Amino acid sequence: MSIDGPTMPLVNRRAATLALALAVAAPWASAQGAKTLLNVSYDVSREFYKDYNAAFAAHWKKSTGATLTLNQSHGGSSRQARSVVEGLEADVITMNQANDIDLLAERGQLIPADWARRLPDNASPTTSVSVILVRQGNPKQIRDWSDLGRPGVSVIIPNPKTSGNGRYTYLAAWGAALKSGVAPAAAQALVERIFANVPVLDGGGRGATTTFAQRRLGDALVTFESEVPLIEREFGGGFEVVYPARTVLAENPVSVVDKVVDRRGTRAEAEAYLKHLWSDEGQEIAAKHHLRPRSAKVLAKHAKAFPKVDAFTVDEVFGGWKKAQKEHFDDGGLYDQVIARAKRP
Repeated sequence: MSIDGPTMPLVNRRAATLALALAVAAPWASAQGAKTLLNVSYDVSREFYKDYNAAFAAHWKKSTGATLTLNQSHGGSSRQARSVVEGLEADVITMNQANDIDLLAERGQLIPADWARRLPDNASPTTSVSVILVRQGNPKQIRDWSDLGRPGVSVIIPNPKTSGNGRYTYLAAWGAALKSGVAPAAAQALVERIFANVPVLDGGGRGATTTFAQRRLGDALVTFESEVPLIEREFGGGFEVVYPARTVLAENPVSVVDKVVDRRGTRAEAEAYLKHLWSDEGQEIAAKHHLRPRSAKVLAKHAKAFPKVDAFTVDEVFGGWKKAQKEHFDDGGLYDQVIARAKRP
């Protein structure tokens, strides 16, 4: 996990929690009415929120005359959610799957169970899809999920136990197989073959990107579509993106953390911060960062950047995130069985 802000260095979780608790106790609301918000988010969203935060701070200053300082915290999505439950003072939480936000209601009683009904689009202002990044020229001729399970193919995927990116990858391959008409046992067998080809399970999407692009491990990296331009800019190209025949739609939900904002007196700022994500400005910034905007107008404007894909939702194929979590990712679930079989010699 990292915490980014104008004056906040990288620190570990315990230190971050302590620092933020001290900040709450200190006179963070100055005579000029300045306040701070902390957005706790998933690993690969930092660049988007860096730009969005600057835009929203300017919008808030123009609208209210008040100064608002916005800080960011990023890491594997499940670890981030657990950090909030354990005391990290997040005013808002912005994730890439509803399951991680549900954790705040179920374990921390920090938000209401119906949090997703408070904003449009099930509280998801943007989406993305899972794609496959391969080396230039695609030397292993990887075209679809089944190719990731072939002998001799090395695949980089973040750990589904700690990363939403990893869970989406797992469900993308499994769901695509089911959508193609194969039996559940055959879908599971494909996912077992894929994970048998994974040499290392990084904790989050950014770590997996570093492993693939900087350390040069693996023939393919499964990541979000929104990550591809960033990887190309940061590491100088040498990659190609493959859109599978079918893939999963990754919805990026958001929520105010009610108990925190009510304690800190930041509800108005936090709610406005999230609602602005649906504004034309927020949607344009999302498109700039290759996140698929919900706005039909903005999406049409950037249609060339977002190829049409045959994408299914977690609700459609797996009965929603709660059911998928229980059946696949809870201890002893199908994912643990997949890993156990994948590691057999």
